[in-house]
Amino acid sequence: MSAPATSYKHRHAAHCESGVASNLFSHYGATLSEAMAFGLSSALSFAYLPFVKLTGFPLIAYRMPPKFILKGLRKPFDVKLHFETFRNPEQGQRRLDQLLAEGKVVGLQTSVYWLPYFPKDMRFHFNAHNLLVYGKENDEYLISDPVAEDPQRCATADLQRARFAKGVLAPKGLLYYPDRLGRTEVSAVAVRQAIIRTSRIMLGPIPITGVRGMRMLARKIQRLHDIDYGLNYIGHIVRMQEEIGTGGAGFRFLYASFLQEAAAICELPELEKLAERLNTIGDGWRSFALQAVRMIKGRDTVDFPALAASLQVLAEQEREFFKNLRQAVQ
Repeated sequence: MSAPATSYKHRHAAHCESGVASNLFSHYGATLSEAMAFGLSSALSFAYLPFVKLTGFPLIAYRMPPKFILKGLRKPFDVKLHFETFRNPEQGQRRLDQLLAEGKVVGLQTSVYWLPYFPKDMRFHFNAHNLLVYGKENDEYLISDPVAEDPQRCATADLQRARFAKGVLAPKGLLYYPDRLGRTEVSAVAVRQAIIRTSRIMLGPIPITGVRGMRMLARKIQRLHDIDYGLNYIGHIVRMQEEIGTGGAGFRFLYASFLQEAAAICELPELEKLAERLNTIGDGWRSFALQAVRMIKGRDTVDFPALAASLQVLAEQEREFFKNLRQAVQ
């Protein structure tokens, strides 16, 4: 049995990786909100990946890949993050117990499906869910899962299944923890650099990412003809946008909160106005999802071109937004 890290404070968050990053770095001395962790790591994005299938439909992502947030905070805080994976569960458990015995708070990548404190109707086979472990009492680990309002407990056998689940993005027992932070405050230079990186991602020339990716997806929706297939397709888009992780609109709201903090750090009031604009764009994503759902449920006439046009409007709004955002910090 390891004593819990008594100074650790659990904080509820909107998204698992940004929440874990905020809680982990804050525990080790940084001043870091979830929104700042998300924005500072340049995690906001859009990607339409027709060659990667999820339940038979293309992967649509609204943020950068797993571990991007954690790795993106290494430079701003001048810290080394240790990432370790394991060949077998026994080895992974021994290493976790050893780190907890040393008083460390440890991050884990897990499968949501095998975490018993999730309600059954919220469990699905997603292998990139991040959480923190801050102690162990008897046969239970003390869990700080940022998407839960309160700390949780998890039996050893259940956590082992979650850490060593098979399938896409199999965690392989991944755990991680930082060394001492070289910096604990967020600098204006780091914030400006992060904003420029995000703008570059969203305005870049790659046709499947950023604004161009949105337009490519809109063209795909425009070409849908088979009603049954088309409704399943737009249903998939809504699930990827609003049910997997924080979703399209949620990530826009989170980034808007980052811009509000950034305005004070960089002494750029213009960022406050841009944050308001991004919140409005986030509302547009929610309206886009509602438009699709009403078609799926038969409340509105199925009109794929109209839905495609709505997405084209969002793409243009984001093009103008990120162009103005880049100009504001250069």
